Amino acid sequence: MERARRAKAALGDRLFILGHHYQRDEVIQFADVTGDSFKLAREAAARPNAEFIVFCGVHFMAESADILTAPEQKVILPDLAAGCSMADMARLAQVEDAWDVLADAGVADVTVPVTYMNSSADIKAFCGKHDGVVCTSSNAKAVLKWALNRGEKVLFFPDQHLGRNTAVLQMGMSLDDCVVYDPHKYNGGLTAEELQAATMILWKGHCSVHGRFTHEAVDEVRARIPGVNVLVHPECQHEVVLKSDLIGSTEFIIKTIQQAEPGSKWAIGTELNLVKRLANDHPDLEITFLEQHVCYCATMNRIDLPHLVWALENLAQGHVVNQITVDPETEHYAKAALQRMLDLPGETARD
Repeated sequence: MERARRAKAALGDRLFILGHHYQRDEVIQFADVTGDSFKLAREAAARPNAEFIVFCGVHFMAESADILTAPEQKVILPDLAAGCSMADMARLAQVEDAWDVLADAGVADVTVPVTYMNSSADIKAFCGKHDGVVCTSSNAKAVLKWALNRGEKVLFFPDQHLGRNTAVLQMGMSLDDCVVYDPHKYNGGLTAEELQAATMILWKGHCSVHGRFTHEAVDEVRARIPGVNVLVHPECQHEVVLKSDLIGSTEFIIKTIQQAEPGSKWAIGTELNLVKRLANDHPDLEITFLEQHVCYCATMNRIDLPHLVWALENLAQGHVVNQITVDPETEHYAKAALQRMLDLPGETARD
């Protein structure tokens, strides 16, 4: 901790550290700003005088920061192994193959691609090239409305649960309007007729943390804690969301707890570091983790204090390490998809 403080002090205003809500406490204590992935990328863009942006998050977040910051700024990821299993579930070659399948079914021309913020830069660029858009979990409804005003169908990736929950619970669609495209099956495991009939073509991807929560866990916590409020992220399975009291983004979860009545009881279905931090910060509330099984984000947890210290000390010594760069063409099209989201009227963008 002392080494981290010394290195941060030596870098001064040249350094800006971003910390995602899911980070360990030992890391997030050194963050200049905390937030979700999109808020942090925008915070990076709002610091044009910072030479080094150290992003304590995962790879796709650092890519977004590089896209939105000035060319001379350097975005650093303390551990290059900090990826995102959900983002890895939609590879560019797979998405391009899927687009060919949609073309063969005669529906590509009426389909708008929508990617979740939790995706790689080249996937965002694919959406940019095909008149598509990026969404976050809090503005997914507005983005889907925008997309369906421009096409008849949406190809939504990489998280099927966010797409399904938004379409059914917020857009008034039925489960029959949704089909799941499996990139590991021939033609996604779908017939041309199924693709033609669907409104939402959902990619078979999920969050390794939120996808673990079960509807049985909701029943169990309600039986164990009478009067408990169940608060979950929309990346959870549809059956879990249906049994919950409140559903919302990371920022929504935090604000809900901040505004909760003293003495109220909460079971929260999101990443464990955040749930533990909320419980510590709000001792007047009874806060528990929705599942009995520990559920950290394994890749996010790869950013630990030793990696952060190593990165900061190298920067202080004039050695740039673990810089994340997005090539100019990918950046151009990815920024176009991001800008379409930012241009939505009256929308706040948070994941």
